[in-house]
Amino acid sequence: MATLFNTAPLIIDIEASGFGRGSYPIEVGIALENREVRSFLIKPQSDWTHWSEEAEQIHGISRTQLQAEGLGIEKIAITLNDMFSGKTLYSDAWSFDSSWIGRLFDSAGIVQRFRIETINKLLKPEQVEFWHPTKEAVLSDLGLKAHRAGIDVEVLQETYLRIVNKT
Repeated sequence: MATLFNTAPLIIDIEASGFGRGSYPIEVGIALENREVRSFLIKPQSDWTHWSEEAEQIHGISRTQLQAEGLGIEKIAITLNDMFSGKTLYSDAWSFDSSWIGRLFDSAGIVQRFRIETINKLLKPEQVEFWHPTKEAVLSDLGLKAHRAGIDVEVLQETYLRIVNKT
């Protein structure tokens, strides 16, 4: 019988309609402890109107695509709570991702049952300086382009693993 080892931290990344006041989550990506990746497009609420053409160019997700393929915020909130209740997920953009997940849960009227922390809490100070060059190397090595939530969580988790296994 195989034993499952938790080899990596839970990672979360959010893509959004833009930055600043009025922006909202449009995609959430999660890298699980076993390195499996999940991502969900989010159907915007009718009162979520902020849209940045610049952000759309960066992540390549249109509002039309979100309307057609996005899941409702209640379904996503319930799914995330079911998967991560009582757990901590880590982000490289903690303040933004926490705010956008907070907006999703508030709009859904559901209490968030997991925490989001900065990934820097998992690193020693001397490891933090290796973060950006290692992340760029991972993107290059894997031949991936950033700014889609599913890809970003895979890259973040691999970056973390390379740093902690190297130092």
